[in-house]
This record gives sequence, C-alpha cells and structure tokens, in this order.
Amino acid sequence: MEKIILDCDPGHDDAIAILLAAGNPNIDLLGITTVSGNHNVENTTRNALSTCTAYGIKVPVAKGSPGPLVSDQVLAVEIHGETGLDGPELPPASFDLDRRHAVDFIIETVMAHEPKTVTLVPVGPYTNIALAIRKDPRIIGRVKKVVAMGGSYTRGNITPAAEFNVYADPEAADVVFRADWDVTMVGLDLTQTQALATPDLQDRVRAVGGPIAKFILDIWAFIATTHGGLLQIAYPAIHDACCVAALIDPAIITTEKADIRVETAGRWTKGMTVCNFEKMGGMRHFGGTAGEQVNFRHTVAMKLDHQKFCDLIVDALERLSRNKA
Repeated sequence: MEKIILDCDPGHDDAIAILLAAGNPNIDLLGITTVSGNHNVENTTRNALSTCTAYGIKVPVAKGSPGPLVSDQVLAVEIHGETGLDGPELPPASFDLDRRHAVDFIIETVMAHEPKTVTLVPVGPYTNIALAIRKDPRIIGRVKKVVAMGGSYTRGNITPAAEFNVYADPEAADVVFRADWDVTMVGLDLTQTQALATPDLQDRVRAVGGPIAKFILDIWAFIATTHGGLLQIAYPAIHDACCVAALIDPAIITTEKADIRVETAGRWTKGMTVCNFEKMGGMRHFGGTAGEQVNFRHTVAMKLDHQKFCDLIVDALERLSRNKA
C-alpha cells in the first residue's frame, strides 16, 4: 500500500484525484494539503473540504500557501471558474481544517513515518513542497519519492513553453527538482493528450449512477467548455489523477530517465521544464561544457495505458458509491 500526501489546488481534475486516492485500497491517503493555483487558497481549500464531505472521505485537510515564493500570483479562473470548481454542486464542509499549516503537516507526517514510506503527490503549484524542504531539509532523505503533475518536454498550456503548475511558481518547482530525491514528472505530454475523458469513459461513469457519478460528469461537462474553447482539447483532460494511478499500478505509465531543470528567468521561457533525456543521448552538462553536471535521477512520464487508467477511475467510483450507500 502506498502512503501518500496529496498536495492539490481543487480544481476539477484535483477533485477526481482525491476520489481516486480515497477510493482505491492500494492507496493510504494520509492527508490532503491545499495551495493557491487553480484558484486562491481559500477556494481550493473549501473545494477540498466539500469534496471530502460529499463522499465521506475522512482524512486531515491542511490549508497551505496563499501564493508563490517569488513570482506574481497566477490563477486559472478561465479554466476552473469563479469558485475554482464551477459546474457540480457541493455541500458545505462538515468538518474542520487540520490545525496545522500544510507545510507543517507535510513535515510532521513525513517525519512521523518510517523513512522511505511516504510519497508526496503535488498536483498544483509546488509551493508547499518547496517550503517544507526549506523549513526542514531532513524530509528529502525520508520521502520515498515525489510524483508530480506538471511540466512538459514539448509544450505549454499557459505559455508556449510552460505548463501552469510550474509557471505559477517556477522557483518552487526549481527547489523540488534540485532536491536529492526521486521525482517523477507527469506532464502535459501525457495528461493533455492521453488522459482524456472519452465518450466511452463517460458512459462507464454514467452507468455507475448515483451522486458521485453525477459529480464527475458535471465536472467533465464544465471542463469540456473551457478545454475545448481555450485549449482546443477534444475531451476533458484528467491531469492530476494520473499521478495517483501511477502509484496504484506503476505499469499504467511508461517513463524515461532524465535530468529536469526549471527555467526561472527566461523572458519567453519562464516556467519551462528543460528535460535532458538519458536514453536520447543526453548532454552530460547543462549550459555547455562549463555547465552543471548532469544527474539522471528524475523520470518523465511518456505513455499512459488509457484502458487501465479508466478501469481504476470507474472502480474507485464504484467503491466510494458503495461505501456512501
């Protein structure tokens, strides 16, 4: 069983990641931490609490960082709406936030467990993770791995070069990728082209029936309007759940080793994730022969088994529906 902390900014696809993590028996969801990203941290926190309330998910929820380390705040209101989770109806939260700040929750949870047993799953901007590293660097040696939604090796979705989560706080992403731990980058190259809510998947969810199926379908109905109109994606992308799916069944995602660096200062390339692939004859230095030594310690998600991914989503919804009944 994978013990995880889901660091998120709900957000429509974040809500699906929460449901997948809570609904699969191979995941031990130790807690949810929230961050500013898709919307401000007040709304993302409310959305996390309401999602947990609606579907009986009883885990600690800790509110985190209200903005990036250095950069000006960027939100995705045009994608996720005025609440950050427009479309579906959610009840008010029926339980209180954890008393700790998300950064302290991350540190205390990692340190309370045996070394190399807790995985961090940031699916919003990486601000909380970077601040946790700065506050207590010991977590670097104790975390099992980091599986992060964000970045890209070919494209952006907020600029031509940059994916939103990394662009929203590139300095935080730089801290996370430079740390001496294993990071898997699940980026747009996979999520925006392969992890799609196809008509077949939507039909399978519809067949589950009940409030939870309606919730997911309402999410996809809303996102279809913004993804189709703004991003020109044929079907809604289920970005964040890919990270959880990769922990449930590592065979779902094919990866390649790389050294990943984050551009923090480029005029046109701020937030770009520069991927130096080992398999593709990666250069041995960044910045030429006088540059930094390369360490192929990261992995980049390349290919998704869509059928298995869909099976996991449907299975989690069925389990949560039974538990709620």
